[in-house]
Amino acid sequence: MHASLRFYNVMTMISPIKNQDFGLPAPVLELTMEQQFKLKQIENALRSPETKLEDVITIFMALQRQNFTLCNTVSNLVKKWPTQIPQVPVTTSEETLKFGTSSETKG
Repeated sequence: MHASLRFYNVMTMISPIKNQDFGLPAPVLELTMEQQFKLKQIENALRSPETKLEDVITIFMALQRQNFTLCNTVSNLVKKWPTQIPQVPVTTSEETLKFGTSSETKG
């Protein structure tokens, strides 16, 4: 399992910088304990001799459809993700300049 994670870490295009204040977050490659448990339950059910091929096909097709939908959603999100942080122009009215800032003191 760790060898496959090492492969993904090498192949991903993620910055090695851990504290990024910008951009997309790193993908989560680890499964939660609950997800690991559910995955083992599914595996045990699929390996059971009572499991019908038609049930496996139905589940596989539903999961593959969800996978395609998720891929399309993520792809659309990345395509529409802003490439530059929008810069808000700083405007100061002349009235504000006449009175100075609140941190100034008169001496």
